This record gives sequence, structure tokens and C-alpha cells, in this order.
Amino acid sequence: MTEVMEGQRALVDKLAATLQARMLSGQLVSGTRLRQAALAEEFGVSRTPVREALRKLQAEGLIELRPRRGALVCAPSPREIRDAYEVRAELEGLAAGLAARRIQQQQLDALHDAQAEFREALERMIELRSTPGTAFDPGVETERWVHANDGFHQAVQTAAANAVLVRTLLHLHRSFPRDLTRTVLSESVALLADNVHEHEAILDAIERRDATEARALMVEHVRHSGALVTVRLEQRV
Repeated sequence: MTEVMEGQRALVDKLAATLQARMLSGQLVSGTRLRQAALAEEFGVSRTPVREALRKLQAEGLIELRPRRGALVCAPSPREIRDAYEVRAELEGLAAGLAARRIQQQQLDALHDAQAEFREALERMIELRSTPGTAFDPGVETERWVHANDGFHQAVQTAAANAVLVRTLLHLHRSFPRDLTRTVLSESVALLADNVHEHEAILDAIERRDATEARALMVEHVRHSGALVTVRLEQRV
């Protein structure tokens, strides 16, 4: 019974994540109506997990459930995204500053590993794009980069050793378009290279135990990404 319930929760989470990605990437724009029957047919499931996924998205502020109108996408505005990135920048900056003071050797090793994976993802993307005739799947390579990027930020947050801060960042990440960040950055190798260099500087400051510099660099890094995303959103409006 427990396995069935866990499987149902996993399905609901997957459906919600898929729909959220579509909203945050611009596939589902604000005002789009989400029909339970159509979604159930598309994903090959019953309406029950679809209904639960929509309720989850409603709780996260991504859709509105209106009487007789069903579920409507309420995508964040450029101003809301800008505000979210301002908050995220300060929180991640705090995490980097704390990490510089509290990081242990094992965590520092993990941070180096995450950065190495991040660098390799960029190098692989450059090589594939520059080699004629090479089979290149942008989606796969972008996911590789995203995984490495997330690994770096998560390693910093783990080293910060502040559970409240981590929970707050997790909640914030669920409500703004990190998928759009991925889309914007993946369109330009130069932007991805900038991202890697910014990570290198943050890692260096943390390793030198310079909390002030680590915090300032992380704030600048996140604000830079936020500015790129906001510009792209404003172009869509």
C-alpha cells in the first residue's frame, strides 16, 4: 500500500514538474487554460493525478483554479522575476559567505568535483557545436550543464550548514523560472563560459575562506543571471 502511495506521489510530482517547466520556459503563457481531460490523455494517466498536480501548482502560485473556468496559468511577470532574483541573490550570497567560514575539507572536495563537472559540461558543449557532422542533442547537453550547475550551488548551500536558509532557497527556486535561465544561457556558449568563470571565482574565494568576497561574488553572479532572464521575459511581453 505504501509503495502504491509513493508511486502516486511520484507521478503527481512528475506531472507538476513537467507543467511547471512548460510555464517557466514560455510554452504555456499566462492565461492558458489547462484542461484535465486533455492533460490526462496526453500523459496517459487518469484525471486524479492530474487534478493533484494542478493543486500542487496552485499552492506554488503558478496557476489559478477558477469556478467553471478550470485551471489558468498565471506566469510570473518580469517585475516578479526581478524581485525573486534580488531575493535569491542575497540568500545565495549569504550561503556563500557562510560556506567560506564553515566549509569542511570533504565539502570543499565536493565543491571542486561539482565545478569540474560544470567545466567539462561546457567544454563538451563547445566541442560538439564546433565539430561538423557530430550528433548533437542540445536538450541532453543542456541537462548535463544544468545538473552540474545545480550541483555547484547545492554544494555551497550544504557547506553553509544552515537548514533554514536551504529550505528558504528551495521554496524560492520552485516559484521562479530557473528553466528560463537554462534556456537563455544555453543559447550562447559565451554566456555559459562566463557562468563557469564566475563559479571559479566563487570557489576560489570560498577556498581562501574569504567570506566577504565569496558573498559579493555570489550576489553578482545570481544578479547577472537574473538580468538576462528578465530581459528575455520583457521581450516576450
